[in-house]
Amino acid sequence: MKRVLITGAAGFLGSHLCDKFIDEGFYVIGMDNLITGDLKNIEHLFKLENFDFYHHDVSKFVHVPGDLDYILHFASPASPIDYLKIPIQTLKVGSLGTHNLLGLAMAKQARLLIASTSEVYGDPQVHPQSENYFGNVNTIGPRGVYDEAKRFQESITMAYHRFHGLETRIARIFNTYGPRMRLNDGRVIPAFIGQALRGEDLTVFGDGSQTRSFCYVDDQIDGIYRLLMSDYSEPVNIGNPHEISILDFAEEIIKLTGTDQKIRFEALPKDDPMQRQPDISKAKEILDWEPKVNRAEGMKKTYDYFKSLSKEELHKSAHKDFSEHNRK
Repeated sequence: MKRVLITGAAGFLGSHLCDKFIDEGFYVIGMDNLITGDLKNIEHLFKLENFDFYHHDVSKFVHVPGDLDYILHFASPASPIDYLKIPIQTLKVGSLGTHNLLGLAMAKQARLLIASTSEVYGDPQVHPQSENYFGNVNTIGPRGVYDEAKRFQESITMAYHRFHGLETRIARIFNTYGPRMRLNDGRVIPAFIGQALRGEDLTVFGDGSQTRSFCYVDDQIDGIYRLLMSDYSEPVNIGNPHEISILDFAEEIIKLTGTDQKIRFEALPKDDPMQRQPDISKAKEILDWEPKVNRAEGMKKTYDYFKSLSKEELHKSAHKDFSEHNRK
């Protein structure tokens, strides 16, 4: 039985990856410090003989006994609410954490895949964004703690690949949605659905003309898995190229939820990208991959998930009580 380590295992994408690798017959070792992750996302796996969990911060030395065939590094705050509240931890998990896992991959002779992001493109001046675009990022802006952590992560990963011959893969992940997203975590879909379910007006930043491209989680996980198993070591965009403006999307949410909320406008956050659309030509060619789940189908599944949450979960704040230790 092949063994895989998945960091950020209790998070949104990490937990779905755990499910995927269990289904594929792997022995899965999940690792998470639970700063933003939630054990309820993986509690269904604890009874399995081929699943183990380590409560650990990958920014510190990482030790896993036994062999490892693959490592997937998905440990990082991913929502603006989180990474703006714990900026130093965000930078550390992208730099120190990645360095520790690269060292582990070397020691275990394992293939490492890192979760990069469309945020490496910043507020892009090229549209749609292809992997050969170098981006337009404000290194000292508030979002820089996340953007630069991911850009450094890509750089050190490629350095280990070129200098040490380590087998590495880089997934540039675009906006993804689906069950297990944290309600009100600052990202568009849970924010809109949460507001609609609570009977609040939907908040659109700026005039709503900025665009996003949303990929359902099942498609995203399939693309990541295919990339890991491929022979391609350079970055690959994994996302859905169907673009929509935030204003149009807010109106879709109102229609989906059957509510009569209004839309209220607030100032656009600093360095918020105005356009986000992946060029997935490389994924199609190399991975034979493209999204299959259309937005209407995916949003229905996501909405049903959020509707199933308790009233307490629906109304609680997205802001976690980060300890002083986690701010360091």
